[in-house]
Amino acid sequence: MRSTPMAQETPRTAHLMWGRLTALGPLIALIALIALGAAINPTFLSVANLTNVLSRTAFIGIIAVGATLVIIAGGIDLSVGSMAAWIAGSMIIIMNRLVPATGTGWITILIGMAVGLLLGMAAGLVNGLVSTRGKIDAFIVTLGTMGIFRSLVTYFADGGTLSLNFGVRATYRPVFYGALLGIPIPVLVLIGVALLGGLLLNYTRFGRYCLAIGSNETVARYSAIPVDRIKTLTYVFQGLCVGIATILYVPRLGSASGTTGLLWELEAIASVIIGGTALKGGSGRIWSTVVGAIILSMIGNILNLTSAISQYLNGAVQGIIIIAAVLMQRGVRKGE
Repeated sequence: MRSTPMAQETPRTAHLMWGRLTALGPLIALIALIALGAAINPTFLSVANLTNVLSRTAFIGIIAVGATLVIIAGGIDLSVGSMAAWIAGSMIIIMNRLVPATGTGWITILIGMAVGLLLGMAAGLVNGLVSTRGKIDAFIVTLGTMGIFRSLVTYFADGGTLSLNFGVRATYRPVFYGALLGIPIPVLVLIGVALLGGLLLNYTRFGRYCLAIGSNETVARYSAIPVDRIKTLTYVFQGLCVGIATILYVPRLGSASGTTGLLWELEAIASVIIGGTALKGGSGRIWSTVVGAIILSMIGNILNLTSAISQYLNGAVQGIIIIAAVLMQRGVRKGE
């Protein structure tokens, strides 16, 4: 018995609708989480609490924007948290040594910022080149550099903590604690980085190449796409994002140690996966990644506001969410 065009169209339409619903999944989850937080504790919706949540989201959100491009192109970076610690420690050392010559003003801070950005891009370049030119799996490369960066900052601090000069920190504080038009500066920076990431992914040849490489690297090579160069550039952009996040982080605590940025790689990758980016590459959305980062921050905030679940289980909750998100992605792919 032949199937009619209507019968063939119905599953296709249903799958299309399911795909659109899946794309909106992170936003739906965020709305549900906001409703849950408001029901648990009325202070959840206070301006002060939401501002705090968004400001804390900025670090992971900015790093996750870079991770989105890396993962879309079929890569992975496990070194971002250790890289942030190393960059923070290096910035603090350099700014402290500049104080006798340049003082505690913005000249010292701007030099420190420039160093942070350059170190981030250099670290990303190393990750990318060793992975692509060395033909080593990115998981292994970034696992190795994760240990290297963490050991370096621990060595710089002699096993303790590196502290920023008090005068420099006083000048630097507005970068994290300041606001423009009532919006915290870290949130504005996150928005800017997300817009840049969205522009690169959706409106440039670089973004199209990332999607093509992640979908099928072999076909991309046969299509004359410079695969190694594009993948390396994704790691450079990831390093740039880590540098920007670190620039925002340093004035918050004014210190760095071997535990700085601990588990940031988990939170960044979790944000990307919750946002719907395929872990094997080939598809993803920047705005969904930002929503995923906000979801993770809100989960931690809600755990702090309730006594029903210990806040020390935040990592366990994040792990469960990652596994659930991957299972959902697998279910969607099987339904295609």
